[in-house]
Amino acid sequence: MGKVILTGDRPTGKLHLGHYIGSLRRRVELQNAGDYDKMYVFMADVQALTDNADNPEKIRQNIIEVALDYLSAGLDPQKCILYIQSQIPELPELTTYMMNLVSVSRVQRNPTVKTEIKMRNFEANIPMGFFSYPVSQAADIAAFKATTVPAGEDQEPMLELTREIVRRFNQVYAPVLVEPSIMLPENAVCRRLPGTDGKEKMSKSLGNCIYLSDDADTVWTKVKSMYTDPTHLNVSDPGHVEGNAVFTYLDAFSTDADFAEFWPEFQNLDELKAAYTAGGIGDMKCKKLLNNVLNKMLEPIRVRRHEFEQDIPEIYNILKKGSEVARAAAAQTMDEVRAAMRINYFDDEELIRSQAERFKK
Repeated sequence: MGKVILTGDRPTGKLHLGHYIGSLRRRVELQNAGDYDKMYVFMADVQALTDNADNPEKIRQNIIEVALDYLSAGLDPQKCILYIQSQIPELPELTTYMMNLVSVSRVQRNPTVKTEIKMRNFEANIPMGFFSYPVSQAADIAAFKATTVPAGEDQEPMLELTREIVRRFNQVYAPVLVEPSIMLPENAVCRRLPGTDGKEKMSKSLGNCIYLSDDADTVWTKVKSMYTDPTHLNVSDPGHVEGNAVFTYLDAFSTDADFAEFWPEFQNLDELKAAYTAGGIGDMKCKKLLNNVLNKMLEPIRVRRHEFEQDIPEIYNILKKGSEVARAAAAQTMDEVRAAMRINYFDDEELIRSQAERFKK
């Protein structure tokens, strides 16, 4: 059994720094390390439609935005398989079979589902597609026999439900599917990057994102407005780094080399934190450092994105080829699934023979 990575994003908008630090940067590292036999990265447009069913054009337009972000961040279609979820019809078929192996109450107990239902004000009227998307997610993973799913800690309940459904399938039918494990970000700060307003999560809907495609001026505008320490009124006042979005971002993105280049007065972030908490360091100086760090990191991504934007038909060609490869893999799994469930009627020569004998009598 090979080592297989599967991961993806809902194409509801451009990707932002939260996506990058939480998963995208790690995906590129894993892809280049070559420690896995296969790596699947997909755009979960079916999942996105569960709460955007009345606005499919939003999803349609953002497929290309996410693809451009993937490629410009360093995902290489020669090393990983990029595909679109809706182009793999085997996935809804497997979802249907898996729905018979889990109860409504079990899905309802999932804390991630509870949180997202509340966030979308679905408590009184939950769309069936949205309610069942954890099962769809299990099918997404199981269809490719993924062994590893890079994700944030908020997705652990989803992965546990996937493992339960896979175990149930293997017990009821045959040991065909693979139980996946989660791969959390190595840096705890990266697991949930706050928004520029200091709120718990960077979110497109809250307007507190810095996007991978933002130009340098836009990044500076957003960094200047970032939440810091409301008690740090004067430069001489002692500052607090806890809950200070600027320092959280510096924790996530800055390196010692950045200090040598942009603020050689300090050797590293620990020294800056000590000086800031002692008093005498202004917030604007810290924001200028962060702006330099972010734009140094984002500039190569912006350059590559501009290059890819010059040939959009080729981007769709990459996604089409990736979807064809992914569908072939999912189809092979589904052949095994149908055989295990004994619904492969036309391929079961013994069934046909025995039924023929039965009716000869």
